[in-house]
Amino acid sequence: MKLIVKLLLTAFAVLVLSNLLSGIVVENYVTAVIIALVLAVLNTFIRPILVVLTLPITIVTLGLFLLVINAIIILIAGNLVSGFYVNGFFTALIFSVLLSIFRSVLFGLIKEEE
Repeated sequence: MKLIVKLLLTAFAVLVLSNLLSGIVVENYVTAVIIALVLAVLNTFIRPILVVLTLPITIVTLGLFLLVINAIIILIAGNLVSGFYVNGFFTALIFSVLLSIFRSVLFGLIKEEE
């Protein structure tokens, strides 16, 4: 049940951010839910591989390269999901940072209610 709520909150965050950022397009609500699901799968399987492969760069940049990895995950999701368009790398970078902040706030609200 918690997973479904988190997916729906992520979909809500994607919809809100697509309205705030001009370089992100989400066609409808179903697409937002699919994006949330694809992001969850990519963050579970692909992100750890990218983190291990880029560990030296991440150490040298004191962890800031993880922002680039998040942007790459957003770009991959943009290529996988039809109806979700990302204008470029910097748009994906801003979107990933804002999505992380928004999700943290929303998931924090869930923990307070339980």
